[in-house]
This record gives sequence, structure tokens and C-alpha cells, in this order.
Amino acid sequence: MSQLVEHHSHKAARILDSTRALVSDHGVRKVTVSEIAAAAGVGKGTVYLYWPTKEDLILGLFARELLAFLEEVIARITADPAAVRPRHLAPLLIRTGLRSPLARRLTVKDAELLRLLTEQAGDRDLFDRTQPSAMCEAVMPILRRHGLIRQDRPLADQSYAMHAVLVGFGAAMSVPDSAPHSAGDPGDVLADTVALLLEPAVAPAEQAVTAAAGDTVAVFRRTRDAVLAIIDRSQTLQQ
Repeated sequence: MSQLVEHHSHKAARILDSTRALVSDHGVRKVTVSEIAAAAGVGKGTVYLYWPTKEDLILGLFARELLAFLEEVIARITADPAAVRPRHLAPLLIRTGLRSPLARRLTVKDAELLRLLTEQAGDRDLFDRTQPSAMCEAVMPILRRHGLIRQDRPLADQSYAMHAVLVGFGAAMSVPDSAPHSAGDPGDVLADTVALLLEPAVAPAEQAVTAAAGDTVAVFRRTRDAVLAIIDRSQTLQQ
């Protein structure tokens, strides 16, 4: 039985990998199940064995990429609590997110992908929770409470500013040719921008940084658990 499960798991992984590559190159609308099956080296019926529709396959891929993003961010902050400081956190979120082909498709306004991710209430709730605006609303109060961002501006303004920076740099870094040439590494420019915009003149104490890191990881873990629940439900339906 374990060999059979492993065999099915390998097929599903090939299908997901092929979907990821095709969607990255062509977008959601132009990719067909037949093309995915051919690229994965399986029959079209095999794809439908795992995912009843192309839409279900795309949503399954998005959930897995989101899970990988969250787990990497959690691991990085857990290993190095200083990664939660705004100057480090912003580049971490952007660079980790842009490794996902679906995330890059969202930055170039893939309308079909956006429709899929917001069509069903449960999917839309998860998508909304992982948007830069929602992350700012969840994490910025933590950073403020522990003294990692300045106290001289309204928190709402600081959250808006962080959101604007993340969205702007995310778009520029995902399509480098669309932005002016940077003399330095874009991630370093982002780090400097966020530090100047939000961080206090005096660096926070190590204890405060560690506490902020723990609270921030808890936020990402709750979102990760929600993603895992969606993946588990999907796998149960496929069995």
C-alpha cells in the first residue's frame, strides 16, 4: 500500500510541477489540462483523477506554494529573530514570495488567477489573509508594541506605508525591466527604505526583538495551519 501511495504522490508532484512551469510562462487562462498532462507525462484522465477541474488544480498549486512561502518565513524568523526587524522582514517577504510563479503572476495582474483565488468564500478568505495589506495589519501592531517601529506616527499610516512599499517593490522586483536600473541590490534598497521610513533611531533591545519575532511567527503559523487544513480537505476528497 505504501508503494502505491508513493507512486500516486510522485504523479501528483509531476502534475503540480508541470502546472507551475506552464502557468509561469503562459498564465492561467492559456494553459489547458491536455498541455499539463503532456508536460507531466501522464494521461489527461490522470490529472482529473487528482483534481476534478483545472481550477481545482490551480487552487491546489496556490495552496502548496503559499504553504512553502509561510514555512520558509517561519523558519527564517525562528532561526534568526532579528529577521523580524522591518529592514530585514520586508526583503524576506518579497524575495520569498517572488520565488512562487503564481505570486509573480499576481504581480502582473493575471485576471484569471485572481478570479479563481477570490471566487469561493473560503479561498477568498485565505487569499485576503495573505495579502500585503492583511499582513501589515496583523504584524505592524506587533512591531509597534515591541518598539521595532517608530512611535511618532499613527500606526495606520505606518501600516499604509509598509503596504505601499511592499507592493511597489514587489512589482518592480518581479518585472525588473519595468523599473529604473538600481545602482545596488534591490533588496538592499528596500531594506534601507524601510529602515529610514519606519525604524526608530535607537535600535531595539535584543529581548524586544525576540519577543516580536515570537509573536510574528505565531501570526504566520495560524495562516499556515489554515492552508494545511485546505490541503488536507482537498486530499481527503481525492481519496
